[in-house]
Amino acid sequence: MTSLFKRINDVITANINDLVDRVEDPERMIKQIIREMEENIGNAKEGVIDALASEKRLKKELESVRGQSAEWLARADKALDANNESLAREALARKKEHDRTAESMDKSWETARHTTLRLKAQLQALEHKLDEAKLKKGGLIARKRMANARDQMDRTMSSMDNMRDMETSFGRMEDKVLDMEARLEAREELNEDHSEIEREFLDMEVDSEVEAELAALKTRREAKS
Repeated sequence: MTSLFKRINDVITANINDLVDRVEDPERMIKQIIREMEENIGNAKEGVIDALASEKRLKKELESVRGQSAEWLARADKALDANNESLAREALARKKEHDRTAESMDKSWETARHTTLRLKAQLQALEHKLDEAKLKKGGLIARKRMANARDQMDRTMSSMDNMRDMETSFGRMEDKVLDMEARLEAREELNEDHSEIEREFLDMEVDSEVEAELAALKTRREAKS
């Protein structure tokens, strides 16, 4: 059974190291470690229960043999009361047989008792490790999530830095657009100026034609008179 606990510790350690080596999601890894520990400790607990059951059966058998030894002693006493020393000797001989059996079983039971005490202590140590792991799980998961948040924030800040570069580029493009708009407005203003001059020349030509027609009309009227 002691080797069982060593194997369990080795399995837990190996599983944890393997999970750490190939970890992708720390939170999932922590939960997997807890499940592995619970499963292995559950198996160990069943082994301890079997050992305890065997120790208790051995103790009951020992008590039964001791009880039978006491019965044979009582029978020997009764035989002496009946002045039957031969029967008393036989009873005492049977008692000695049970005493020798009890002595051998007592040693076995003491060994089993010490073993089960050690196994229970080892099991409690494993359960204590499991409790510690469960307590640490919350803190580790919280730290992992905070690390994720920080990583996301760093990514966002980096993205914002890129946005600032884009804003600079947009600012330069806006300046170019403003220059283009100013040039268009300047061109339109010049075109309007040219149009005003042309309108003045056109008006002047119209006025000249109107004056000529007016003079011709006056001449014709004078001729009629």
